[in-house]
Amino acid sequence: MDGEDKKIALALKVATLYYRDGFNQQDIAAELNISRATVSRLLQYGRDQGLVTFKIHNPLAPLHQLETGLLEKYPSLKKAIIVPGKDNPLEEVGIAGAHYLEQIVKHNDILGLGWGKTVYQVALHIDAKDVSGVKVVQMKGSMANTETRNYAFETVNAFASAFHTLPQYLPVPVIFDHAKTKELVANDTHIKYILKLGQEADIAMFTVGTVRDSALLFRMGYFTAAEQKALQQEAVGDIFSRFIDAKGHIVNHDINERTIGIRLDELKKKKHSILVAANVAKVPAIHGSLVAGYANTLVIDQESANNLLEYSN
Repeated sequence: MDGEDKKIALALKVATLYYRDGFNQQDIAAELNISRATVSRLLQYGRDQGLVTFKIHNPLAPLHQLETGLLEKYPSLKKAIIVPGKDNPLEEVGIAGAHYLEQIVKHNDILGLGWGKTVYQVALHIDAKDVSGVKVVQMKGSMANTETRNYAFETVNAFASAFHTLPQYLPVPVIFDHAKTKELVANDTHIKYILKLGQEADIAMFTVGTVRDSALLFRMGYFTAAEQKALQQEAVGDIFSRFIDAKGHIVNHDINERTIGIRLDELKKKKHSILVAANVAKVPAIHGSLVAGYANTLVIDQESANNLLEYSN
C-alpha cells in the first residue's frame, strides 16, 4: 500500500469513528495514537476527497422549494400543490384538491373521476360552483365482489351535486374474470356511452393504489392468490386499477384486458389530469405515473413530496 492509499485508509478510519461511532477528536487521537490536529486534517481530507458526504433531509423545507424540485424532476408535471399534512394529510390533500377543482372547472366541462378514500376526501370538501352544462362521470368500474367500501357512488354523487348535474355511473365491476366478458359488457350501448364520456373528459381526477396486502383492490375480491402474488412481484401500484411498474408500464396485460375504464394513455390527452395522494406508501406508484406522464397536476402532502423527490428506482 503506497502513501496515498495509507492516508485514505486512515482518513476512512477517522471518519468512521467520528461520524458513525460518535468519538470526539481527542478520543480518536488517543485511540489511533496521532495528534488532534492530524485528526482534524484527516476529517477535512475525507470531505475534500468525497470519502465523506452529507445529505440533509429537511422536513420543514419551504413548500415552494419542494414544488420547484418536483417540477424539475418530472417534466410532464405542470403544477404541484403541496400541503403541510401535519395533522391529517388525507383531509388536507382533499381540501387542496377541492379548491383547485373549484378554480378550473368551467361551463360544459366533463369531469372524470376515479375512486378511493383520497378522491372521496376531495368530494367531501368541494363547494357548489355556479357553472352550467358540466358532466360528472366515473372513469372506471365501481362494483365490488365484497362489501369493502370504495366510496365510488358517494364520490360521484358529491361532485355531481356541487356542479348541479346528474352523476354518470359506470355500474359494473372494474375487473372481470374473463376478457371476453369485459368486452361484451363494454359494447353495451349505455356502458359504451359512459366510457366515451370518460375518454372525452376535460378533467380527470384520480389517486393511485399500492400493492400492499391492505390495498383496496386486493381486499375487494378481484384476484386469486396467485394473481395477487404476481402483481406484488411485478408492479409498484395501480392507476385506474391498471397495474404499473416504476416506469409507468402496464405489468400484466391479461389483467389489463379484463379491466374496464379509461386507458392510461388517454390521461396524457387531458387538459387537467390531477393525481391526489396523501400516503408515503404510494410514492412508487406516484413516481411511475409522473414518469409516464399520466398526470400533469399533483396534489400531495409534504412528507410524501419529500419522499417522492428523493425516490429513485
